Amino acid sequence: MELYNSLIRDTQALLESGAPKAWPYRPGSEWKDIGSSELVLQKDAAFELGCSGRGSANYVLFTSSPELVKEDQVLLYGKDLGEISGPVDFARIVLLRVGVLDGDDEAVYRILKDIEFAKYHVYPEGYMVRMSPENYREQVRVSKQAIRRGINFRQIGASYIQAYKKDPNVLNATVIFVTAPNFDFGAMKELAKKANAVTNTLTHILEGLSTDCTVCALKDICDEVEGMKELHFGVGDKGADKGHKH
Repeated sequence: MELYNSLIRDTQALLESGAPKAWPYRPGSEWKDIGSSELVLQKDAAFELGCSGRGSANYVLFTSSPELVKEDQVLLYGKDLGEISGPVDFARIVLLRVGVLDGDDEAVYRILKDIEFAKYHVYPEGYMVRMSPENYREQVRVSKQAIRRGINFRQIGASYIQAYKKDPNVLNATVIFVTAPNFDFGAMKELAKKANAVTNTLTHILEGLSTDCTVCALKDICDEVEGMKELHFGVGDKGADKGHKH
């Protein structure tokens, strides 16, 4: 699973100017999960992350490379939850190392989506998440009570890692939180778009797309993502049979 490697490196390049706090994952360090979505009313909120008018990004990237995702860990660029006093920019980026994924592109797509959907099954107490997949944003409302109880990103990240690692295909997970204002959240959002395009391409390749690069709807993503063109042209022996036009 190398299709996302260039996006992982681009993400790392965006964050290289920062010095993150880093915590290795320890089972049992998760914040309390209440098992279902909690409504945190505005009057009960301490603050919001990634709210309207603020930078926000949310995406998941996969790899099979142990060099790119070495361990289970939580990284934080910026202030922790107990240090925040008002609305801030916010990104949550997840890097997952997966094992060998067997099957055709449709099967791999389903596996990746199942893994990605783990994020919809994490319900930290006092931490209300609102996602906007079509806009690649994530907004979080944190309750005053949770702040008083000491909620922090190390615990929230551990909750996500625990959820992702329930899938046997996930070998390692790195959860990255960004609250510092000096990062390019617009560029992160563009990487989120590309990641989504890569995943969706796995289902489109087998659907009779044009083999002429000059008119193919996937040309932009093929040009930018390492390995995508080879995948597009190498499904079975169809590439040789159809005669692709470069």
